[in-house]
Amino acid sequence: MEKIHLYFVPGLAASSKIFEHLKFPSHYEIHYLEWIDPLKNETVSDYSKRMCALVRHENPILIGVSFGGIIVQEMKNYLTDSKTIIISSIKTKYEHSKLSRIAKKIRLYRLFPYLLIYALEFSIQIFFGKKTAERIDLYRLYLSKRDYNYLKWAVRNVLNWDRTLADPKIIHIHGNKDEVFPIKYIKNCIIVNGGRHIMILNKAKTISQLIQQAI
Repeated sequence: MEKIHLYFVPGLAASSKIFEHLKFPSHYEIHYLEWIDPLKNETVSDYSKRMCALVRHENPILIGVSFGGIIVQEMKNYLTDSKTIIISSIKTKYEHSKLSRIAKKIRLYRLFPYLLIYALEFSIQIFFGKKTAERIDLYRLYLSKRDYNYLKWAVRNVLNWDRTLADPKIIHIHGNKDEVFPIKYIKNCIIVNGGRHIMILNKAKTISQLIQQAI
């Protein structure tokens, strides 16, 4: 059977470990793309073009979570033979929450990266429960990209992404309990009941099935 190549891009600050619970049949070949360091004043489009150099196969399936979902949509512009799936992400700037729009307007991203990682760790602890020191260490493994220049660049580009028209070919999987990108602002998606922003970790079986059905 011909191999199907899946290329995964993690969420903001996350490593590819967030995908480790996804399971696929043997004819799927998995490729994880880790974050590369952005260049000074690099646009999200130019950054995504550089990420495309890491894709080594024809007809790839691009799958991105959260900010990774934005990146794979931009990558699709340069990989015209690709199929794109986004998870816990947005397709246009209009799917941002009101809070995100306010943060953009007042340019809160100039200060936000200093506290970003700690806020993410705290959120994960709330949703999974703070049971053991070992589990907290595992959460930190999931959020391993902590370079300040990257964080500042990434948060700025999440908030300032200016796409106004959604690509109708994008497959969007989204949780109805997402705290970062609330479902009430999201259009045309496959809904995961009870799915929060980090559902890639605790609803991996469901998401694995949805990805296979979409392909």
